[in-house]
Amino acid sequence: MSTSTPLTAADWAFLLDLFRLPGKFISGEPYGSGHINDTFALTVQPAGAPVRYLLQRINDRIFKNVPALMENIQRVTAHSQARLAATAHPDAARRSLNLFFTAQGQPCGQDAHGHWWRCYTFIEGAKTHDLIEQPQQARAAARAIGEFQKNLTDLPGARLHETIPFFHHTRHRFDHLQAVIAADPVDRVRTAAAEIAFCREREPLVDRLLARQAQGDLPERITHNDTKLNNVMLDDVTGEGICVIDLDTVMPGLTLSDFGDMVRTATNAAAEDEADLSLVEARLPIFSALAEGYLSSAHEFLNPVERSLLVFAGRLSTYEQGIRFLSDYLAGDTYFKTRRPLHNLDRTRNQLALLRRLEHHADAMEAIIARCSP
Repeated sequence: MSTSTPLTAADWAFLLDLFRLPGKFISGEPYGSGHINDTFALTVQPAGAPVRYLLQRINDRIFKNVPALMENIQRVTAHSQARLAATAHPDAARRSLNLFFTAQGQPCGQDAHGHWWRCYTFIEGAKTHDLIEQPQQARAAARAIGEFQKNLTDLPGARLHETIPFFHHTRHRFDHLQAVIAADPVDRVRTAAAEIAFCREREPLVDRLLARQAQGDLPERITHNDTKLNNVMLDDVTGEGICVIDLDTVMPGLTLSDFGDMVRTATNAAAEDEADLSLVEARLPIFSALAEGYLSSAHEFLNPVERSLLVFAGRLSTYEQGIRFLSDYLAGDTYFKTRRPLHNLDRTRNQLALLRRLEHHADAMEAIIARCSP
């Protein structure tokens, strides 16, 4: 999710009508801290107590086929809700995102400017955490990601749409970096020589998972593909991971991409844009909690090759994200939102520093996986 400037009264009136939300407008403000979409919390006063909704303006510069994206989300959330209903879960309303539909029965709609919008029920009594501070937070969120993957192993119907082609295709990401370096469109290559050299030195990482997938060792599954742990809502009282959110990138992929991105985002002792690299560290207690939580729910469906590459996946995801930040910096900051001139370069340096720490702790992490495996 991401924040944006406040909407006008006319904007709010349009959105209430678009999604047929009953009641009087009370308030609306930007909400969240992500890079891509514009997210707003809306409070409406119907006949009873105030009700909150989550509205998102979808970034169609990134997501080229919004109806296909929303078809994915509609199928995934409907499947999750059916599973919850089948088990009569007492907290079902908070365990899955719940879409609102337009008068035409669509899960999204366009405003007068052509922007795409969607609306969810606001999940109360839970929140996300941009920085994981306690092992129990990591354990709870990782367990929720494993459950999310497991619950989609029997999703019926056709293959989901690829909302961003080649999203976790590391060879594609590396080749794109090389192309941007060659073009140097905004004359920044000279300012990132050390980072470019670091990424090129580690090119042997690029094809390892792709090769195992081509050999048939790594099955394609339905995965989230953006498993920053701030995409899992934790209950305010129990700390339990109750709902996986931000489903724009749910599509066919590798389970290892999801686990790797959890390692990348949760083990780092610093925020991913922290410029002071002395604060960057891969925290082993957090990694241990991730492994415990994830394997407690994912062990039923992971195959031996997937398990054997969990530690490597953390390094690869960190390397891949470093490549993405570096490519965007060299291209002129066209993808990720930035708040300062060197923001994407700082993000790059941060991720490459984390990769060094993950490399240093690799043996200890392998021992943790062995201990946590059932």
